Amino acid sequence: EYSKNKPLCFSARAYQKTHPGKMTGGHKDADATLASPMLLGVADGVSQLEEFGMDASELPQELLRICEDLAMNQLIPDRPVNPQDAYRGPIALLKEAYEESECLGSTTVLLAVLDNSTKIHGKLHPMVAVLTIGDCELLMLRRLDGRHNPFQAVFHTEMQRIDGHAQTPLQLARVDDRVDPDFDEELALEVIERGSAVHCVSAYEGDIIVLGSDGIFDNLFLEEIVDICNECLPVPKAGNFVPTQPALLSQIARRLVEESHAKSQVGYNGMYPETPIGLGGKMDDTSCVVGEVVEWTKAHSDVWAQVNKQNKWNNLVSCGGGLDFPGNACRSSCVRREDSGSDHELDLDKEPGDGHTYRSQSVPMDEESDDEQQRKCTVQ
Repeated sequence: EYSKNKPLCFSARAYQKTHPGKMTGGHKDADATLASPMLLGVADGVSQLEEFGMDASELPQELLRICEDLAMNQLIPDRPVNPQDAYRGPIALLKEAYEESECLGSTTVLLAVLDNSTKIHGKLHPMVAVLTIGDCELLMLRRLDGRHNPFQAVFHTEMQRIDGHAQTPLQLARVDDRVDPDFDEELALEVIERGSAVHCVSAYEGDIIVLGSDGIFDNLFLEEIVDICNECLPVPKAGNFVPTQPALLSQIARRLVEESHAKSQVGYNGMYPETPIGLGGKMDDTSCVVGEVVEWTKAHSDVWAQVNKQNKWNNLVSCGGGLDFPGNACRSSCVRREDSGSDHELDLDKEPGDGHTYRSQSVPMDEESDDEQQRKCTVQ
């Protein structure tokens, strides 16, 4: 029942919230989220770096912003790309983003990349490439028994924690002498190359993808996440697939965060609720991205052309036209973004390509060749 052999993209929304129990004392949320047509992401920054005078949110935000720029330039369907700028897998994408970044910090990283370049028996077969560093997790849902049946889990990543300790996830960092006088960025690049867990799974129209920080998956069982998605996305009526309205994806992301925070509150029976890590879970800043796989249409291409044109104009008027001159602060600034998700937005109530709208809002693996990474991809 799935429509195959056509380019796909994400329609997604993100939500994040500081845990109420951590709002006192000037605590700052260091999470960052990304919801764009070709890339979804969550980066959970280490807020303890504030004790060294660092803004722990800067590196997560900057990394995801650069990853988005690279993904949109490399992965837009039917768009000519210079061979040297072509997509070479999620590890190469994150390495390039880290090398272009400048901010200090330490963060876990989770990326989901929609790659429309894969072909099987000569036919287009879109894949989602997933990269994880640390303890953010991804869950993919699909109506396995047909469009008129509930969602079931088809893929789930595993967290990466040092010696299994809940407070020591694998991290990607850049620090100065205040933290480690001997820090070398080559160590961070080695974490990307050798520490990243990479998976490739088939993508079909209508798949739901949930990305969350450890605040989601330490507090909610997988069955609870699946049940929430099925409650909010009831079985559709007969007919062709219709994309979910983005506002509903926002509601799911928000509910997952709120349900996670509720696990650290005493229940009506005077007991803390059960969680994957024990009674009461843990209080944590929590971020979540909920995306749906939909068809890439001419309307998306038109919106992307508008976004790209606007970005080039913004660079021209705000960064001195890209000229490298002394004092050009734009070249080294760390961009802050609110929850992402409404960039590249289409009005799903209108016909594709006819009167669409656009809203812009601030918002251990051995070192391997690209061919070896490709052989790790699986069809599910």
